[in-house]
Amino acid sequence: MPEAPISDASPAEDRALLVEAAKAGGAVALEHFRASVRSWDKSGGQGPVSEADLAVNRAVEAILTTRRPAYGWLSEEDTDNQERLAAERVFVVDPIDGTRAFLEDKPEFAVALAVIAGGRPIAGAVCLPALGETYSAHMGGGATVMREGETYPLSVSQRAEPDGARALANRSQLAEEHWPGGVPALRREYRPSLAWRLCLVASGQFDTVLTFRKAWEWDIASGALIVGEAGGRITDAAGEELCFNRAEPRLPSMVAAPPALHARLMELRQGPRGLASAPA
Repeated sequence: MPEAPISDASPAEDRALLVEAAKAGGAVALEHFRASVRSWDKSGGQGPVSEADLAVNRAVEAILTTRRPAYGWLSEEDTDNQERLAAERVFVVDPIDGTRAFLEDKPEFAVALAVIAGGRPIAGAVCLPALGETYSAHMGGGATVMREGETYPLSVSQRAEPDGARALANRSQLAEEHWPGGVPALRREYRPSLAWRLCLVASGQFDTVLTFRKAWEWDIASGALIVGEAGGRITDAAGEELCFNRAEPRLPSMVAAPPALHARLMELRQGPRGLASAPA
């Protein structure tokens, strides 16, 4: 049966396609996992890349661009094509989010895929093939995780106060300069994949994800939708809505949490005079 044209593909259909592609990409990643793969550092301090990243990118691209040829394309492992800025919908792809963990034989890496329309994610999927989990969401359709053949709905925690909240963040995010209203007493942990961190908040296993540094769109787009559809709130560190498919595909910062906790974190970010701290 022919695929629906771009104007007719629903967010739910795009979600199903992303799940299919993320699982296929995850299978390719597992073929290279804990094997001898060639890797090298990207220019500009962007971190490592490997033969596995490129293989996953090719596998995902073959599925997505064949089925939705009119969509724009933005991938961490491809040269950016600014034609995507004029596209009605755009694929945003991180073939392996957590490449360092992958190269260190750790299972905490993900294939993260999203569809963007009008600057917002409308479908997303995050597959952690070595952990046997696939998270997904579409606009207005809720968020779920699939594991061991079962599908479970996702919901953020009910946490409202920062002190004691479980946070996924670098140590530097708790520096005093980021919190004019007082540094919250968060219980901090870390995970290598930013997309996975967002999914852990969406599932209620953690309460917040913080990053006050610039972050690439492909690290955040899929997880941002999954958090939102699980009932969470996600903005930049000044409380502004995130906008995707930018000319430079980087976001200034990111805070994701349940709505009440997010509001309290924003109060601490603003400080007593209502002046937000500048991101690092």
